[in-house]
Amino acid sequence: MTQQQLQHLYWRAGFGMHPKSNTIISKQRTSVVEVLFESSKAFTPLHIDLSYLDGIKPVDLKSFPELAREINQKGTKKILEFNIAWVKRLVNPSELLRERMTLFWANHFVCRERNPLYAERYNNTLRYFALGDFRDFVKAISKEAAMLKYLNGKQNRKAKPNENFARELMELFTLGEGQYSEKDIKECARAFTGYSHDFEGDFVYKENRHDNNSKLFFNSIGNYDGDDIIDIILKNKQCAAFISDKIYRHFVNPKPNKKHIAAMADVFFKDYNIENLMRFVFLSDWFYDDDNIGSKIKSPIEYLVGMANTVPVVFEKEKDLIKIQKLLGQTLLNPPNVAGWKGDKAWIDANTIMIRLKLPSVILNNSVIDSGQNDQFKKKFMQKYKGKLPFKTLPNWTTFLENFEAVATEDLQDYILQGTINKGTADYLKTLSKMSKREYCVQLMSLPEYQMC
Repeated sequence: MTQQQLQHLYWRAGFGMHPKSNTIISKQRTSVVEVLFESSKAFTPLHIDLSYLDGIKPVDLKSFPELAREINQKGTKKILEFNIAWVKRLVNPSELLRERMTLFWANHFVCRERNPLYAERYNNTLRYFALGDFRDFVKAISKEAAMLKYLNGKQNRKAKPNENFARELMELFTLGEGQYSEKDIKECARAFTGYSHDFEGDFVYKENRHDNNSKLFFNSIGNYDGDDIIDIILKNKQCAAFISDKIYRHFVNPKPNKKHIAAMADVFFKDYNIENLMRFVFLSDWFYDDDNIGSKIKSPIEYLVGMANTVPVVFEKEKDLIKIQKLLGQTLLNPPNVAGWKGDKAWIDANTIMIRLKLPSVILNNSVIDSGQNDQFKKKFMQKYKGKLPFKTLPNWTTFLENFEAVATEDLQDYILQGTINKGTADYLKTLSKMSKREYCVQLMSLPEYQMC
C-alpha cells in the first residue's frame, strides 16, 4: 500500500494515523486490514461512575420530589461526563475500528436519552454489536430502554398501538423510504406491543399488553412478535442494499456508486455479518480509487479527534470539549432528531468554516490566534470571554515531534492533508516557512483542505 492509501484507510477506519502508528507492521493490504479487525475483536464497554443511583427505587422518586430533582440534575451532568468520556475513548481507543463503527451506528440507530444509565447501556450495545450480526443488532436495539423511551415503545399496547418505532424501524433503520405501506406500519406496531423495561433498564415483555392476534405483514400472515418482524424485514434484500448504501456514503464516498453498493449488498445479504461487509469494503481496489481519497468533509467529531490524534492535547477544563462540539454543530448524545445528522456538506456553513479554520491555532498554539489584529474571530472570542483566552490547553508537541521524526517538514502535508491539493493551496504552501515543524503543522490544519478526509 502507498502512504496515501494507508492514510485513506486509517481516516475511514479510524481518525488518521502518524508514521509511528504501532499497528502498521506491514504495508500489504491484507495484513494491514487484518490487523484492524484483529485489534477490534475485543469489546471494552465504556463506563462512568453512576454509583449515585445505587439503592434508588421508583417509589423513592415519587415519594420525595426533592430527591427526584437532585437525581435529574445529577443525570444532566452525567450525560455531559459520558460525552467527554466517549470523546476521550475515540482519541485513545482500545479497539480502533470498533470505536469508529460505534460512532457510525450512533448516527444510524439514532437515540437521544437523558437518563445516563440508559444512555450508557445503549452506547455499549452499539459498541458490542458494531462489527457483529446485524440481525441480532436490530433485535437488541428494539429492546433497549433508551430506544423504547425515545420512540414510545412503552406506550405501544394492544388496545392502542403506537407506530413511532415501527415507522422508523423500516424507514431509517432497515429499508428506507417508500419500501413499505401504511398497512405494514400498523401491523408492525402490533407485533411490538408489550415491549417495556424496568427501572434499571432491563427489557421486560408484558404479555398482557401484547396483541396475540394474527398480523399481515409484507404479504405474510402469522402471530408475529417483534423479532419475527425483523426476520421478515431482513429477508428482503432491500435491507442489505439500504445498509450498504449508507455505509458506502459514510466510509467510501458521499456520492454513491451503484455498482459498488450492489456488490456490497451481495456480500451483506449472505449472512448480515457487519465485519464481513467492512472487510470486503476495505480490501476492494475501488475503495482506494483517487476519487474516494479526500472526498469526505470531516464531521466535527472526526475533525476534533483527528486533530488530537496528530497532536495529543489536554484541555484544562474538559467541559471545553462540549463547547467545541456545540460550536462545530455536533454534540455527541444529542442528535437533532431521529434521522440524525445529515453530514457531508451540511457540516459546513459560514460560521462553522470560520471556526474550523481558526481552531487549530486556538487549541494547539497556546490558544493564541496569530492572524492579525483585525481578526473578527479573535475579537468575538475576546469579547465573549472578557479578554480571557477561550480554551486553556496543553498540546503535547514532544509526542508529535517523536511520531513525525522521520518526516521532513516539507513533506508534512502528505500526512496531514488528504486527497489532491489544488494549485492555489500548493502555491501558498511554497510561501510558508518550513523552519518549524510544529508551526507548519498548525498552518496545514488551518487550511480548507484539512476539512477533508
